[in-house]
Amino acid sequence: MSIDLSKFQATGRETCFHGRHIDAQIYAGLDGRNWRLRDYESRGGYQALRKILGTDGGPGMTPDEVVAEVKASGLRGRGGAGFPTGLKWSFMPKNYNGPKYLVCNSDEGEPGTCKDRDILAYNPHIVIEGMAIAAYAMGVSTAWNYIHGEIFEIYQRFEEALEEARAAGYLGERILGSGFSFQLHAFHGFGAYICGEETALLESLEGKKGQPRFKPPFPASFGVYGRPTTINNTETFAAVPWIIRNGGAPYLAIGKPNNGGTKIFSVVGDVNRPGNFEIPLGTPFSKLLELAGGVKGGALKAVIPGGSSAPVLPANIMMDCTMDYDAIAKAGSMLGSGAVIVMNDTRCMVRSLLRLSYFYQHESCGQCTPCREGTGWLWRMVDRIEHGHGRMEDIELLGSVADNIMGRTICALGDAAAMPVRGMIKHFRDEFVHHVEHKSCLVAQPVVAS
Repeated sequence: MSIDLSKFQATGRETCFHGRHIDAQIYAGLDGRNWRLRDYESRGGYQALRKILGTDGGPGMTPDEVVAEVKASGLRGRGGAGFPTGLKWSFMPKNYNGPKYLVCNSDEGEPGTCKDRDILAYNPHIVIEGMAIAAYAMGVSTAWNYIHGEIFEIYQRFEEALEEARAAGYLGERILGSGFSFQLHAFHGFGAYICGEETALLESLEGKKGQPRFKPPFPASFGVYGRPTTINNTETFAAVPWIIRNGGAPYLAIGKPNNGGTKIFSVVGDVNRPGNFEIPLGTPFSKLLELAGGVKGGALKAVIPGGSSAPVLPANIMMDCTMDYDAIAKAGSMLGSGAVIVMNDTRCMVRSLLRLSYFYQHESCGQCTPCREGTGWLWRMVDRIEHGHGRMEDIELLGSVADNIMGRTICALGDAAAMPVRGMIKHFRDEFVHHVEHKSCLVAQPVVAS
C-alpha cells in the first residue's frame, strides 16, 4: 500500500531529515524512504531482540537482566512525566495469575509536539522491537499501540510494519524459535487530547468514552480490562533497542546523571528552521536554538520548553538552561513532551495565553468540576483582558482560579490549563497590566502586508 505522508512535511520545512542531530539513535540514518523491515535490519534492527532471546548465538538475557539494564541506562519516560522507565517496568507483578498487558501511548496531541509521529512514520520497527523487549522483560504476551486519531496515514504505516514483523517471525508464537510469544496490535484513536492521559487512553482502548479514571488503583495493578498494565511513550520504547545492544552505562554516559541518553525535541514557533532534533540530554538550550536556525523575526523573548502545558520561561532564564529534566524543573518549568515553543519579542503574552486557554477549555472532558468550569473561566477572563474589557482585579482572579484548579482534578489536564496562566502572569505581568490600563497591547504588532 502506498501512503501519502506529504501533508506531514510542511512546505519548505524539515522534520527529522535535516542531518543536524547530535549523537542520534532513533532518527539516525533516516531519509523518509528507508522505513521498511529490510532497511531497519541493515541498521542493526532486531539484534537487541535476538540478544535477549539468545538466538544470536549468545547466552540470552533473563527478564530481570533486561530490567536492570534499562534501570542502569537512566532512561526516563519521554511522554512528559519523566518517570524512570526501568523502575516503572519493575512494578509489573511477576507472579500474577492471569494476563498482563503493555500499551504504547502514541496519542501525541500536545500542541507543538510532532516527534512520535515521525518515529512511527519513518522508523516504526524500532518501536515494535522496543515493545517486544519490554514485553519479554515483564512477562507480557499482548500489547497495543494507541495512535492519535488525526494521523490515520501513520496508523496505516504502522500496520504495514506490523505485518512485516509478523511475516519475519519477530511477532507471534515462539518468536525466532524461542519460548517467547508476543502479539502486538495497532489501535486507532479519535483525536481527543484527553486520551493522551494514560487512564483515559485505557478507557478508550476498551471501547468506552475516553475519560480519566480515579487513581488509585494505578494501571500497574488495574489497567486494561482490570489487568496489570504498563504504559510508556513511543519515544521511550524506541530508545530501548539501543540500550540493550550497547548497554545501559554507555546510554547514560551520552546524557548526564539521572538524565540518560538522547531526547527528541520538536522546536517550533519563531525559529528559522523548525523541526525535530535528537540531542543528548544536558545539551545547552543555546545549542538547540542554533540547530533550529536561531530566532526568526526578532529577538528571543520567551520559550515554552515542554509543550503548551509547561510554564513559560523568559529568554534570560532559558538561555542559561540545559535541556534535561532536572535543569528545566529547577528553572521553574518542565521538559514535558519535548515541544520547545520559541517566541520572539513581537509576541503578545496576553494573546498567546488566550490561544492556550481556549485550547484547554475546548479539550476538557468535563468530568471534574474545577476543570470543566475553571478552564472556561480562565479563557473568558483572558479574552476580556485581550479585548480591552479587563479589570485590574482580573489579573489576581486569574491566579486564584488557576490555583484552585491545580491538584483538584482526576487527571493533569486541569494542571496543564493552570500552569501557563501562572507562568505568564509571573514573568510577564506588566503586559497584562498594560492591557487593563491602556486597553491595548504593550508589544508593537508587526505590520502584515495585504
